[in-house]
Amino acid sequence: MNAFWRLTVVIAIVLASAYGYAVLRGPHGVPALMEKHREMQRLEVENAALKAELAAREERNNKLRKGTTIQEQEIRKQLHLLKPGETQFVVPDQAPAAGAQH
Repeated sequence: MNAFWRLTVVIAIVLASAYGYAVLRGPHGVPALMEKHREMQRLEVENAALKAELAAREERNNKLRKGTTIQEQEIRKQLHLLKPGETQFVVPDQAPAAGAQH
């Protein structure tokens, strides 16, 4: 009867070890946990960048609300308006291709 209990304990340890290995290496195991951790770090960085962008936009909005000259400049810029006597220079966005024939 003593050998039966030893065999039972060995089988239990083997099964527990196999189960532990499957749990740790499976789809919800350590690799998945590490991937979630990397995703959290990426999202935290993205969130910080979005917060900074939001703060900059809020500051710009406050300046636009308070300053009439800033409002005028922004309106003129977006609508491409000029004051009398002003000259506007238009620069193309892209340079011509290196091998282009004229």
